[in-house]
Amino acid sequence: MPLKRLPAYLGESRALLAIAGPMMIAQLAQIGTGVVDTIMAGRYSAMDLAAVAIGYNIWLPIYLLFIGVMLGATTIIAQDFGAGRIQRIRDSLPQALWLALALGLIAGPLCYFAEPLLTLLDLDDATHTKSLAYLQATAFGMPAAAVFQALRCHTQGIGIMRPFAVASVLGFIANIPLNYAFIYGKWGFPELGAAGCGWATAISMWLGPVLISFYMTRAETLKPYLPALKLVAPDIRTIKEIMRLGLPMGLTFFLEISVFSIVALCIATLGNTAMASHQIAINVWDVVFMPLISIGSAMATRVGHAIGGGDKAKVNLAIICGTSMTLLVGLMCMVILLAAPGPIVKAYTTDTAIHSMAITLIRLAALFIMLDAGQVAASFSLRAFKDTRFPFVVLCIAYWLITLPLGYWLGIVAADNALDGTVGFWKSMIAGIFVSGVLVIWRLYYRLQKPLPVS
Repeated sequence: MPLKRLPAYLGESRALLAIAGPMMIAQLAQIGTGVVDTIMAGRYSAMDLAAVAIGYNIWLPIYLLFIGVMLGATTIIAQDFGAGRIQRIRDSLPQALWLALALGLIAGPLCYFAEPLLTLLDLDDATHTKSLAYLQATAFGMPAAAVFQALRCHTQGIGIMRPFAVASVLGFIANIPLNYAFIYGKWGFPELGAAGCGWATAISMWLGPVLISFYMTRAETLKPYLPALKLVAPDIRTIKEIMRLGLPMGLTFFLEISVFSIVALCIATLGNTAMASHQIAINVWDVVFMPLISIGSAMATRVGHAIGGGDKAKVNLAIICGTSMTLLVGLMCMVILLAAPGPIVKAYTTDTAIHSMAITLIRLAALFIMLDAGQVAASFSLRAFKDTRFPFVVLCIAYWLITLPLGYWLGIVAADNALDGTVGFWKSMIAGIFVSGVLVIWRLYYRLQKPLPVS
């Protein structure tokens, strides 16, 4: 790095962290909710932990689908912000809310009527019943979760993440006593086990849009970008533009997490010990993955602002700073996971069989997270260019044509026991993320050789 460029790099890094810091807090709070769910359900019983894990892996892909779709609004707003088109930013919010509400009203019934999918898994009767009860409770929170993401994506495109962070942290805090009350039957509430975890999650989802709306309407920095409080009719053109950019991202998230969920559901057939161990390792991976996603999302906003302003030098600067930061965080997370897997697993369970298997998986997660760091930086940079279809195609190739077939072979056909099978599935996920990373990095390099698009 030339010394004369040092002030520019430091300035861009500060601007990046101003977005990534609150986002990281918010993402960690949201994923922390899943960690709390896992720990509290695991302390209740291994069967309830398995039921929550199975239900979580069914509703999460649906949830991520509408997060990705709503990120189409973030991409548009980021370029409008860079170009100074304030009125267009205001006009986009009601349309994003219409779209989010429609997605949430579709997602809720999909979760509630998930019994046919659970039947396909051939679970034991008790686990089947608990998983369905958890899903049906969570279904009532899906519309609220979709609206929350629309509001979050609006502020993210502008580059202001504090409302998202505050709402997410308060929702995380509220989830703990809610879980305690509904899972264990405290303070006069019924003891519901896994179903109680679902009700706590649904209530926390409804808190999200209430809290972020309250904050947004009182933040002076956001008032110029908010429309007047009145009912606005749906604008099909604007909604289609959000869908055009967001649907490939939503499908990318959906198919990516669907692969992980399919892997998890296949592991569930290896027994409750394998499923619980896998859920702990995935939970830990989620926690350390969130800083990467936060920096990647902040990169997309910063690169989008630079593209909107037509400044190629600032685009390159944002990508260099963001990629460097992402790789550094990935390296730090890998070292932590390799150095202390035992104490991490001990926080989740005292079951010796689960503890032993989970440690093995966390070591594999350490390799996974480092490989994913480069892929995250390149993918989010491409999204800032409104290049959302290529990452979607790459994901289909890497995960659906490599990870799933390889995972089935290593985890089911060639494995002699539950540990070998679970490790085989993790190896297949590592292979898929490696292929995906190579292809999206090449695409970003190709994109950067061309002139900036006209926004």
